[in-house]
Amino acid sequence: MALHLITGIGGFIGSSLAHELLRRGQQVRGVDNFSTGKRENLTPIFGQIDFRETDILDLDALKLACAGVDYVLHQAAIPSVPKSVLDPIASNRANVDGTVNVLVAARDARVKRVVYAASSSAYGDTPTLPKHERMTPDPISPYAVAKLASEHYLTSFYRCYGLETVALRYFNIFGPRQDPSSPYSGVLAKFITQMLSGQQPTMFGDGEQSRDFTYIDNAVDANLLACTAPAAQVAGRVFNVATGRRVTLNETFRLLQTLTSYSGSPIYAPERGGDIKHSLADISAAEAHLGYKPKVNFEDGLRRTVDWYRGK
Repeated sequence: MALHLITGIGGFIGSSLAHELLRRGQQVRGVDNFSTGKRENLTPIFGQIDFRETDILDLDALKLACAGVDYVLHQAAIPSVPKSVLDPIASNRANVDGTVNVLVAARDARVKRVVYAASSSAYGDTPTLPKHERMTPDPISPYAVAKLASEHYLTSFYRCYGLETVALRYFNIFGPRQDPSSPYSGVLAKFITQMLSGQQPTMFGDGEQSRDFTYIDNAVDANLLACTAPAAQVAGRVFNVATGRRVTLNETFRLLQTLTSYSGSPIYAPERGGDIKHSLADISAAEAHLGYKPKVNFEDGLRRTVDWYRGK
């Protein structure tokens, strides 16, 4: 039985990882300062995890949290392009300085491997599709720059100190427990909760922007595969985590109309700074080296997510 430390355990992805690890009979320790995470995401499992309320900027607390840990799943971040545009200093502090602290603490504790929540925003808005890991990154927003910088830190810690690291570039993860009330949360969480309550959702742009929407179970599976995949194939590397299929926001809205019985139309607003137009992943590297294969397709994931929000 391995001990996994999850940073940002109260968040959407962090809490999903915790629930699945416990289901698999693994040990879970978690840290969160609840700046974006939610206690309610952990309520059903608080008695089964070793939780420490702290900030990843507190290096001493992180060193204590890493003691005896096998794998670190580093999810903690300020996961927002718009917020990074408004406050690049805070974004850099949480997303870069915090990551360096995690790596130092993991190195000193002789953790087996750190798996990092990287971002597809590192690719920027280059017209080449699908995005593959050999492409030259072209980040637009301060958030994307910070996430990319952290990838480089992971690789350097593997090369300099032998700390095994794997970075997973997430493509638009969605599913249960995503916070729709946050002004920076995923578009699907907002659309679903608004449409279920009869509110008119807002699209930024013309709705023809496309995303490789990836259901949460796929991202969780990729993280756990990344913990134990052969080091010779994955250590110090970056992998896309997605489905290899893109859907426009307009197409997504029409699907949600059927699932939520919403009959209205969206509000179209101006595009937001830092947003990219199209996103589609090549997942062949993750398939070959992690053994990753998306288990839940977009339509099934959307249906499960709507059912979860409807039951809240």
